[in-house]
Amino acid sequence: MYTIHLHQLSFFSFHGLHEEEKILGNYFEVSLDITMLNDILVQSIDDTVNYAEVYEIVKYKMNKPTLLLEVLAADMATAIYAFNNRINKISITIKKVTPPLKNFSGQVGVTFEKIFD
Repeated sequence: MYTIHLHQLSFFSFHGLHEEEKILGNYFEVSLDITMLNDILVQSIDDTVNYAEVYEIVKYKMNKPTLLLEVLAADMATAIYAFNNRINKISITIKKVTPPLKNFSGQVGVTFEKIFD
């Protein structure tokens, strides 16, 4: 079993329910852990999950405005699995770095986990 990590990917996007988020945008941080059941020793990129191609999927999804981070994370997981159906489990965390909340310090976010059969 192998787990591929892509952590703290930074994006500027227009996700969110509030009108100002659709106009002004926000900074987001995305982290993924992709587990692949593999009984063989990885010898080439064809034996594993290509993180460069996964990054392109994430980038594409982050550039498509979505109202809810929950929907975005689930769509992202589905697209990554469609790219490589040898994936056994995926965990995606999306954080909104500067949420539009008065007097708020910190980040908000969502984690979506899916186990594929």
